[in-house]
Amino acid sequence: MTRAHTALVLIDLQRWIVDMPWQPVDGATVADACGRLREHFAHDTDATVVLVRYVREDGADGGAGAAPNQLVPACAPHPGDHLVTKHGLDAFEGTSLQELLRGEGVTSVVVAGLSTAHGVAATAATAVRLGYDTAVVTDATASQSQAQHQEALDRLVALGARPVLVADLVPAQAG
Repeated sequence: MTRAHTALVLIDLQRWIVDMPWQPVDGATVADACGRLREHFAHDTDATVVLVRYVREDGADGGAGAAPNQLVPACAPHPGDHLVTKHGLDAFEGTSLQELLRGEGVTSVVVAGLSTAHGVAATAATAVRLGYDTAVVTDATASQSQAQHQEALDRLVALGARPVLVADLVPAQAG
């Protein structure tokens, strides 16, 4: 997987979602791991960073501008990042994500965020079906239970996604 044709796709790292109870790690740990991934990918100007957020289509959650729907600070958009708003589980469904990735020449996607069994699984499964080389960062996602987390990862691997760790992608800090 070459970074020049890779997109980091971070799913649903909004305040209200991160604050929910997650397993095997809490939302703050997932957000921190995703923030490290985001910073690492952002240093390569050829890498594409996509931040995905869920907002209810009917606006009952206050819409994209509501405080709970804001991305956590570690994953706030930076210049050059792409922000995709979705209204369901899959970041490809009803959004411009596919067109964005194709337009950027992306052939590989790295998916992380919340939750493993929902937005991450739906988005990663579609990425595999669309022909992207797809990696799921297993220690940068979580679900409602350890069993649900592992079952979702097992299903994604069976579909063709590759499990990776943050350490596989982000070099250790020197010193």
